[in-house]
Amino acid sequence: MTCPLCAPAGEDVLLQTANLRVIAVHNEANAPAFCRVIWQHHVAEMTDLQPAERQELMDAVYRVEAAMREVFKPAKINLASLGNVVPHLHWHVIARFDNDANFPAPVWAPAVRELQAVLPENWPQQIKALL
Repeated sequence: MTCPLCAPAGEDVLLQTANLRVIAVHNEANAPAFCRVIWQHHVAEMTDLQPAERQELMDAVYRVEAAMREVFKPAKINLASLGNVVPHLHWHVIARFDNDANFPAPVWAPAVRELQAVLPENWPQQIKALL
């Protein structure tokens, strides 16, 4: 089976280096303010990386979080590294709003209300400019 993170297609890339890329995620219906930080090489766990690589990856996660906080002014930022479905190291960086469809539950929980968060149309460009 081909790893979808090793063979990306149609991604909205906000930052790319030799070791990682940051993308805006547009297909999470209940989480419209969502970025993903993806390690370029196919490894499954943080401990598969050398210490300097772990630091590089986490520094990118922190930069994305800071940019999203500046652009969205959310109630909370969620950080998650799951990899159960796609065992390729990546971090989800999700801006949460007290009026989003699932708040305060995880974005993947059943919605409890209609999504009401209004985001700037050009938010990916704003995030990209801050990275």
